[in-house]
Amino acid sequence: MRFVDEIFVEATAGKGGDGVASFAREMFTPTGGPNGGDGGWGGDVVLVGDNGFNTLSHLRFRRFLRAKNGTPGGKDKMHGKTGEDCTVKVPVGTLVFDAETDELIGDITAHAQELIVCKGGRGGRGNTHFATPTNRSPHLAERGRRGEAKKLRLEMKLLADVGLLGFPSVGKSTFISTISNAKPKIADYPFTTLVPNLGVVLVHNEVSFVVADVPGLIVGASQGKGLGLDFLKHLERTRILVHLIEVTCQLEGVETDRDPITDFEKLNAELATFSEELAKKQQIVVLNKCDEPWCAERKDEIAKYFTEKGYEFHAISCQDHSGIQKLLESIARHLIAIRKKAAAEEATDESAG
Repeated sequence: MRFVDEIFVEATAGKGGDGVASFAREMFTPTGGPNGGDGGWGGDVVLVGDNGFNTLSHLRFRRFLRAKNGTPGGKDKMHGKTGEDCTVKVPVGTLVFDAETDELIGDITAHAQELIVCKGGRGGRGNTHFATPTNRSPHLAERGRRGEAKKLRLEMKLLADVGLLGFPSVGKSTFISTISNAKPKIADYPFTTLVPNLGVVLVHNEVSFVVADVPGLIVGASQGKGLGLDFLKHLERTRILVHLIEVTCQLEGVETDRDPITDFEKLNAELATFSEELAKKQQIVVLNKCDEPWCAERKDEIAKYFTEKGYEFHAISCQDHSGIQKLLESIARHLIAIRKKAAAEEATDESAG
């Protein structure tokens, strides 16, 4: 299935049914009073969060979302039927914007959460409502009102606890496949990962968290170079960033300007350019492929640099799994603390309200 994380649609709610002008006509009341019923409400356009979807690709060829109209009222004060809603499932983590004003309409953050994006029109009133002491037989009835119509931009942002950050081919996909059941495509060339991958990690059968692996970033990603601009936004909702770096093998006769410390600083500059909030997120620095001899030679030097900068540092190998369990336990501790703090703040807000 093709990964689609942004799409434009036109949504139109149903028109309300017309009210009716009618009069009671019975055997012994040939000139009875008004008894016209109201029209039914038009249907709404409703988006529903669904954990079974991880892309908006099912809407690529469904650009028009239309609810049904309400039916007209009837005689004997019969109310018209409400129009059927147009209900569309979207991934959890979908943001809904007015495409013309860029105003945020809503944020779908939970399974089965419903968001009415276009409200159906009200049904017209029947002539029963217009009877007065001076006009006991009104022939007036209202037409149903049109439903709301909007052009929408749907943007999906992954909901994950941990985001993996790093240059292409630093081993992010191998890492996520090692610590979870995610099975991303893995190969030794840049941009093997073309779409985000999610993996669920369980630590000691007690703490679980979701990790997001996005395509590797390069210098200029915040301006659209490489694949970064399309996927940087998926890191915005994470709680912690795990920044993977590597020591590039220096082959004889082959020059390279790649350096783990320089790589780290360059990508952090890209984060700051894209979003100050993203740049302020807690980062854990992870030196990958430390089983390689050229990496082992510089491990202590790199560890000293980052610890002096105030970063938590880990050295790991996805080949022999060294350092991975310690890293996962550390991530779990940080997430527990973050979750407790968020729960306490929520409780404080509720008590204040």
